[in-house]
Amino acid sequence: MSEQKVSVGDKLPQAQLTLMSENGPTPVDSAELMGVGTTVLFAVPGAFTPTCSAKHLPGFIEQADEILAKGVDRIVCMAVNDIFVMDAWGKSCDAQEKVIMAADGNGDFAQALGLEMDGRGFGMGMRSQRFAMIIRDGQIDELLVESGGEFRVSSADYVLSRLN
Repeated sequence: MSEQKVSVGDKLPQAQLTLMSENGPTPVDSAELMGVGTTVLFAVPGAFTPTCSAKHLPGFIEQADEILAKGVDRIVCMAVNDIFVMDAWGKSCDAQEKVIMAADGNGDFAQALGLEMDGRGFGMGMRSQRFAMIIRDGQIDELLVESGGEFRVSSADYVLSRLN
């Protein structure tokens, strides 16, 4: 794991993410995607991995309406995977209308946040730590980083409890 670079109150760092559009893979700047309004961003170590697929993404899909009702403009799921994997994962979980699936293919955004992790021991390369953020107009309002192997503070339930 890296040394965390961002803190509550910091401006969200800029890095390129990729979204899938009707025209195929579409690059988007992190500030463009999450710089206006309120965003709930959650990051997972990998698409289709056990906890991520069984609990993390499904929790945000199931609670999307409640989260959005708290004044959230968008929910973004990010992983260090390519956009084709993220798109397939979102479709397999019926996330399309509720959660934006953002690929951090090279891990640049995770690294800019200081929230990358070394998954090479599991054959996964460099990935993102499991975390969630509440971002208001491009500024980090809540930063909820999991301890190694845990799934608690980045869950949809916990994030929902932190929204005013």
